[in-house]
Amino acid sequence: MFKGVLSPVITVVDEQGKIDCSGNEILIHYLVNKGLDGLLFFGTMGEFFAFTHEEKKEFIRFAVRTVNKRTPVLIGTGGTVIEEAMELTQLAEQEGADGVVVISPYYFKLDEDSLYRYFAAIAESTSLPVMLYNFPDRTNVNLSPELVLKLAKDFSNIIGIKDTVDSISHTRRLIEVVKSECPDFSVLAGFDEYLVPNLLAGGDGVLCGLTNIVPEIFTQIMASYRSGDFERVQTEQRRIGILMNIYNVSQPFVPAIKQAVKLRGLAISPYAKKPAGMLDDSQINQIKALFRQANIE
Repeated sequence: MFKGVLSPVITVVDEQGKIDCSGNEILIHYLVNKGLDGLLFFGTMGEFFAFTHEEKKEFIRFAVRTVNKRTPVLIGTGGTVIEEAMELTQLAEQEGADGVVVISPYYFKLDEDSLYRYFAAIAESTSLPVMLYNFPDRTNVNLSPELVLKLAKDFSNIIGIKDTVDSISHTRRLIEVVKSECPDFSVLAGFDEYLVPNLLAGGDGVLCGLTNIVPEIFTQIMASYRSGDFERVQTEQRRIGILMNIYNVSQPFVPAIKQAVKLRGLAISPYAKKPAGMLDDSQINQIKALFRQANIE
């Protein structure tokens, strides 16, 4: 259902950390016009962990209304409070979103029975398509292919996974195990540079942060891959490899991504939610140097 190139959209905020509607409108229109296959709001890149429950509800309404059916809208609704996750999921459905992306609870390292109950409760609370979000570096738990297959077989609306694991072997195993019994299950790479390996392994695309900055590179890779122009695929893949270094410019990486979007010419604020800080001149120059190396204007 969700295939191709999707973007986990940054959430534009002002200097006080409040949601900047005009800035978000600029970014949303830009990404929609770039022909992406879907937008995710309140993913990791959207700083879902830093907003209040009420802020999330208001922004869900705003995002769905602003996209206005021009591309599929996914909402990140997972968290540590299952009742809030279910409420946000139901709100996303009421407002007209096309699906939800649900990260595992974090802090405690849950066993597979607990993870199953969590995802089952959210899937049962909605008729929307549900995409699992596996990010063990942040949640301390790794969704096994066997657990994902069980969830996909038991709940018809659990239709895909974003696998943010720095090993293509894990994603390949997911593809082998889950798609053998649920061939329409969507497996998306969570790391930008794994788009091509994901496709070669039989996966369905990518949901990654650099699409905020250079969506055209990712859509070009998809087009070239589908047409068999692997020389162009290789060229664009090398540019992605260079731009992956933007993630190392700041910790957390969100301020670097936001500053890079601004450097591409979008009139948005580069502020992130506290305690993340602003980039200094040296960090901004690092991004500019990477742009030059990757031939980005």
